Amino acid sequence: MPTLYHGAMIFDGDRLGPGALLVDRGRIAAILPPEARTGGVETVALSGGILAPGFVDLQLNGGGGVMFNDAPSVATLARIAEAHARFGTLTFLPTLITDTSAQTRAAINAVEGAIAARISGVAGLHLEGPHLSLARKGAHDPALIRPMEEGDLAMLLDAARRLPRLMVTLAPESVSLAQISALSEAGVIVSLGHTDADFATCKAAVTAGARLATHLFNAMSPLGHREPGLVGTALTTGALDAGLIADGIHVHPAAMAAALAAKAGPGEIFLVTDAMAPAGARIRRFELNGREILRRDGRLTLADGTLAGADLNFTRAIRVLRDDVGVALDRALAMASRIPARVLGLTDRCGMLEPGRDADFVHLTDDLRLAGVWRKGVPVDSDTNIR
Repeated sequence: MPTLYHGAMIFDGDRLGPGALLVDRGRIAAILPPEARTGGVETVALSGGILAPGFVDLQLNGGGGVMFNDAPSVATLARIAEAHARFGTLTFLPTLITDTSAQTRAAINAVEGAIAARISGVAGLHLEGPHLSLARKGAHDPALIRPMEEGDLAMLLDAARRLPRLMVTLAPESVSLAQISALSEAGVIVSLGHTDADFATCKAAVTAGARLATHLFNAMSPLGHREPGLVGTALTTGALDAGLIADGIHVHPAAMAAALAAKAGPGEIFLVTDAMAPAGARIRRFELNGREILRRDGRLTLADGTLAGADLNFTRAIRVLRDDVGVALDRALAMASRIPARVLGLTDRCGMLEPGRDADFVHLTDDLRLAGVWRKGVPVDSDTNIR
């Protein structure tokens, strides 16, 4: 039976306003006036809040107590997908952090298998490394970082043929422009990150086909008044979109505000969680490439204090944007839904509440806490106690 949800504001991906959401057979049937009532439908009365598209995450390393790096398999992906669905993330790119060639092949096989098995939410693969800069390695294992060789390029081109979407974060100083062009022409989403490259080098990479910047400000050459680095490239280059970890720890709210005001279009800034194993699990420590990572005070760090991913979910990131950065709520919501869906070329399926699209949506309370999650119109056992 069709179901009509009323009593909440609706964010359709572009605009936030009053309305009622009609869902039929797992898809959005219509957005009706708030007072609308129709016969032959089940009605669900909501006590305020906002209905918004399910969240879309392009950088998600783990959840449910496991890292994708731990055991790249269909079972691991199913566990991560289940954990993050309870946080409202219904579409994502599982992300493999710098690892061996064998582990990278296993990750490619796992994502291919997960898509064949219809594991909900898995939209492709994000390989963050290993072709990065040692100078901007962050928490990546320096022993595994290396330049791209022909064998690596061949493996990535093969993966691009096998997977619906492949995103690769690389440092332009660790690859050639010809390699970037080959990846881009094969449909790979090339993202610049973990780089110490100067502005001219980054601009050349964009000309060669790079489309994104990975976690803006973090692990990249900074904006200087004589050398703008990758930060300057990302903000002044309309061809680039950029991910942002908005936990208030990785990037100061004032820096976020400045970036959002300065970003040249049509490229946009979108949210990522960079979530790790603790998401949806009550664990205080875990391992990455044999190194212990500690969870404390909202941070994930190596023993030396280096940030290692984020202890973050999208509802918290949206609150940080609204309350600490001063971002309009409709823009903050778009940064977690429509914009990343557009980057993946998936706005016909997710990231928006429009007739014909999958009924993947969340209910947020007036204070932006998670109150409910639906996938294809079916309620998900959401974690309503998240921060």
